[in-house]
Amino acid sequence: MKEISPLQRAVEYIENHLNENIGLGDVSRETGYSYYHMTRLFSSVLGESVGRYINRRRLYNASEKLIHSDQRIIDIAFGCGFESPEAFSRAFKAVFGSSPVDYRRTGLDLVVNARRELTPEDVNHIANNISRSPEFVILKETKVAGLRGTTSLSDNRLPGLWEKFMRHHKDLIMAAGAGYGICETQRTTYTKDGDVLFSAMVGSPVQDFENLPPSLSLDQKILRAGRYAVFTHRGTFANLFKTYQYIFGTWLQSAKVELDDREDFEVYEREVLSFDDPNNEVKIYIPVK
Repeated sequence: MKEISPLQRAVEYIENHLNENIGLGDVSRETGYSYYHMTRLFSSVLGESVGRYINRRRLYNASEKLIHSDQRIIDIAFGCGFESPEAFSRAFKAVFGSSPVDYRRTGLDLVVNARRELTPEDVNHIANNISRSPEFVILKETKVAGLRGTTSLSDNRLPGLWEKFMRHHKDLIMAAGAGYGICETQRTTYTKDGDVLFSAMVGSPVQDFENLPPSLSLDQKILRAGRYAVFTHRGTFANLFKTYQYIFGTWLQSAKVELDDREDFEVYEREVLSFDDPNNEVKIYIPVK
């Protein structure tokens, strides 16, 4: 039997249980991944959360039933996994721009914004099929002092957080010789519209927290020791998401390693002059067992 990737297994599970009351927890248990890593997998490769993908697929099925069947709208709503006709109507209008009643009245199958089912071929195509091997390292526990904020799939707020840190605490990076960007594992939350909010921290490694001036009011973080797969991204940061697509969508599918439940993080050892500088370089540390 051909082995399938965790992402393909997740998509297959969703499609087989689409009309049931499933969520991120069910998908995580099916794949053996934590909430955090399943979220990272979907957001990096597909650009959306598990919940938003499930919602879009349910709406796609519902739109077809509105046009090609005579089922009552209330029955379509419940049959497609929505808790109430009102919740179905709100979600449907947000995606299609019209109510289920109006959509059925037009008689046109305008499935434009709701995605169809993803096939294994789709997943492989999205992942780009890039071939690159990471370096594996063992890191000691690392203390990081910096600023904490949030970012999301739809609104990348990290450049602003970095700008604030560099404006007030550039001396820390100069002393350490590196800046750290950390996506925090246990602080991921999900909005009502299906977006994902990631807690993030930017800062620099320090010898200890005790000698930091109290006036700096810096957040503190300890990165746990362990094994990491290290990838290097070069060039404009506009393409950074493509590197994450490769890591979670291609490399992870074929690598004989298992993700560990620690934070992944980025290390900037070169000064970043601009977002699109072709000489940019960042190392991405992925926790593995």
